[in-house]
Amino acid sequence: MDAATCLIVDDESPARDELRFLLQEIDGVTVVGEAATADEAMVLLQSVAYDVVLLDIRMPGMDGLELARRMRSVSPSTAVIFTTAYPDHAVEAFDLNAADYVVKPVEEERLRRALSRALALTPDPEEPEEVAASATAVGRIPIHKGDRVVLVDEAAIVYCSAARGYSYLKLADERVLASFSLNELQERLSGDFVRTHRSYLVNLRRVKELVSDYRGSLELVVGDRQGSRVPVARRRAADLRRQLGM
Repeated sequence: MDAATCLIVDDESPARDELRFLLQEIDGVTVVGEAATADEAMVLLQSVAYDVVLLDIRMPGMDGLELARRMRSVSPSTAVIFTTAYPDHAVEAFDLNAADYVVKPVEEERLRRALSRALALTPDPEEPEEVAASATAVGRIPIHKGDRVVLVDEAAIVYCSAARGYSYLKLADERVLASFSLNELQERLSGDFVRTHRSYLVNLRRVKELVSDYRGSLELVVGDRQGSRVPVARRRAADLRRQLGM
């Protein structure tokens, strides 16, 4: 198999050098371009079909998030791994379908895992296997907010949704990113949390209504400020009704 082609985009030369050094230690990846600005990167992306881009966020001029948005039309098949010193843009990054979000200083093993995810060398994290609730559930989920780690109590979580190997936690008034897959969250949370869909884990205590349409599809109206609706897979509907005492 040919080595995957990689573009490094970072305005700091030492950071580019460090990433190149780390990538030399990882089989199956070859650096074939570097850019110090997003504008330079756009020129390269229009001329080379890269497999993956390692992308800083805060750069002079166009930032990495805007570049990732523009890449959708220029190079839609190129995977993006954000490599940044700032953890506070992770939610925006995953909204842009980033393969991973790596906080500097970058360690080789962490970069290796990110590349495996980006290049689909590991099973698709959006197709999780069934996981039974674990007896080792801890009931609180750590999340990063700036330079702080905040523990979110499970009672505050309305539902969780998949985000390419990570997860979003939907709270009453906000959505935050957690560095756990849905499988891992299901192990950490109590039996009040039920998988309604391959991409959703719902706190049954926060379910307000069940709504079905003319086709028989079922949705849960949950108790966040927006009254969000969460889909229920057809094969899970009967079990869910039973768990809700219906």
